[in-house]
Amino acid sequence: MSDHSTTGTVFKHKMNDVQKNEGEPVAKPAGKTSARRADLRERLVAVGRAAIAEGGLQHLKARDLAAAAGCAVGAIYNVFDDLDGLILRIGADTLARLEQGLAAPPGPVPAPAEELLRLSQGYLAFARANKALWRALFEHRLADGRAAPAWYLDDQSRLFTLVEAPLAHLLPDEPAPSRALLARTLFSAVHGVVLLGLEEKLTPMPEATLDAELERLVRAFAGGLTQRSLG
Repeated sequence: MSDHSTTGTVFKHKMNDVQKNEGEPVAKPAGKTSARRADLRERLVAVGRAAIAEGGLQHLKARDLAAAAGCAVGAIYNVFDDLDGLILRIGADTLARLEQGLAAPPGPVPAPAEELLRLSQGYLAFARANKALWRALFEHRLADGRAAPAWYLDDQSRLFTLVEAPLAHLLPDEPAPSRALLARTLFSAVHGVVLLGLEEKLTPMPEATLDAELERLVRAFAGGLTQRSLG
């Protein structure tokens, strides 16, 4: 999940007025306007997510979004800077759902190689079940070469920490920055296999074959790290 996979700009935030009460600043409670804006924001995220899930990013049109959310087209830009901002929030929701799906189940912690395999299989399962939303994470480009906002990069980084944990057991003496880079290398390899397999870009790839090839890749990767650690 590199920078170019992300989309949009940060939400605009409207600051509440501040009153003085016995020398202390007190923020006014959010009024009906703030509540309406929050409700519209959630509706737009919901209809935007549904639009992408149905037809991909190209299915996301301002007029269609406004009609589905029951608002004027201009109202979209009262709660988002632009459509990139909306897509970012949809992407953040997709990342959160992926993170939830990859969370470790209760019980004993598996061996590092098995944990890496579990994460990879979970990633493949999520991509299969949410293909359009998953692809949107990587297909959209920020306008004018803008960088992804920090909060979105933080969402991405939490996913990589899931990979870094078993790598820390396989390579206990590896410096943290090197281990973080290795996690991204493994992700790139897994993502490539998943993408090419699901799109069948190179050859027809039945589900069982893709599952087996992904396992082969991860076990070879983990086995190589184990040998390196022992050496």
